[in-house]
Amino acid sequence: KDLIAPPSTYAYLIALRAMHKPLLVVTSSSRAAEELAREIREFHQETLEFPAWETLPHERLSPSADTVSKRISALQALNQNAKKNWVVVAPIRAVIHKFNAHLAELEPIRFSRGYEFDLTKLQYELVSFAYTRTDLVERRGEFAVRGGILDIFPPDRSHPIRIDFFGDEIEEIKSFAVADQRSLEPISDEISILPCRELLLTDEIKERARELSRSIPNEILQKISEGLQPEGMESLIPLLVDNLRLIADSMPENYETLFIERERVIGRVADLFLRARHDGGERRDQDHVRVFGQEEHGEG
Repeated sequence: KDLIAPPSTYAYLIALRAMHKPLLVVTSSSRAAEELAREIREFHQETLEFPAWETLPHERLSPSADTVSKRISALQALNQNAKKNWVVVAPIRAVIHKFNAHLAELEPIRFSRGYEFDLTKLQYELVSFAYTRTDLVERRGEFAVRGGILDIFPPDRSHPIRIDFFGDEIEEIKSFAVADQRSLEPISDEISILPCRELLLTDEIKERARELSRSIPNEILQKISEGLQPEGMESLIPLLVDNLRLIADSMPENYETLFIERERVIGRVADLFLRARHDGGERRDQDHVRVFGQEEHGEG
C-alpha cells in the first residue's frame, strides 16, 4: 500500500496504523529510513530500523560493524517478540537483499557483574563473533586483554567498555574514552554483545569455502577456508550459506507493507538493477526481486 499524506504526518499516521497490525515501511533511501524510524519511535516504541549495507551485496566491501549490529538487533527483536505490532522501517536496498537467516537466532554474549567466564575461551568467542584483538581498543569491533581486564568496543555503543575480572568473575564494568583510555561511569545493566559481521567463520563455512576454492579460483574463498576474515567476504554469503531470507520473511504474521513515495522506491530498484548488471551481478539481484511479489506474504 502507498502512504499518501503530507510528509510531516507520516510518523503519526504510521503509528496509528501500527495499533492494528505490524508494518514494514519501505523508503527509497537509507537516510529517509533512519529519519523516519526516529520520528515514528516518538509515537510507537516498537519501531525498528533495518538498514541497508553501505555497499551493494556483490561488491567486495564489507558493511560497517554498526550497520551489521543494527540489522542483527532488528532481526533478533522480530524473532524473539513475534506477537508485537512491530514497525520495521527499511530502505528498498535492505528489503530486496537476502541475508543469513541464522543471524536472527544467534545467542549474544552477555556481560553483567557477577557473571563468570573463562577469559581464554571468551577471547575465542569474541573472535568467532568477528571481533579483532588489538593492543589498544580504538574502533568498533575491537577488543584487548590485559591481565584480568577485557576492553571491548561493541558496534552499538557510543563508548567502548572495560570489564574487570576477579578470577573468572566479573567484578566491575565501566565505559571508557577512546582518546585517553580513561574509565568513565560504571555500567550496572546487562550488556549484550552481537557479532560484527554477517558471515561468521564456523567450521562448516570454512569447509564449504575450502571445497568451493578447488573449483572456483578465488582469493576471498581461499582466505575464508584458512579462517581469515578478508574485506568483502560478505559478497560470498549466497555461495556459502544455504538458508537465506528477506526481511519480509521475518515479519510477524498479517503484516502490511507501506511504501513511502512508491515511484521513488521503484526508480531506486531500477537503478540498483542497472548497476548490478553493469557490475556483473545480474543473476543474484534478479533472485532478490521476488519481494515485490507480495503474494507470498498475502499483501497487496
